[in-house]
Amino acid sequence: MCAEKIQRLIQASILGFVLGLAGMGMGGETYMLQIAFLLQFGMMVMLAIAGLTGWCPGLMILKKIFPSCEDIDNKGTN
Repeated sequence: MCAEKIQRLIQASILGFVLGLAGMGMGGETYMLQIAFLLQFGMMVMLAIAGLTGWCPGLMILKKIFPSCEDIDNKGTN
């Protein structure tokens, strides 16, 4: 598995966690709704920064642990 795919799986997990917190918040737990809002806002800021600048600290860390998808594709073409 490559770093970019792992990053997308982590993002999906975070969004699922936020959705669960928001669901608990709608059930009367206002503190959970506030946490969900803050996590969602943080995720939006990180994605906007990554989209505008191409700099993503999470992906940089994952690329140190796992190979990049580009590196895996290039090995298959040689």
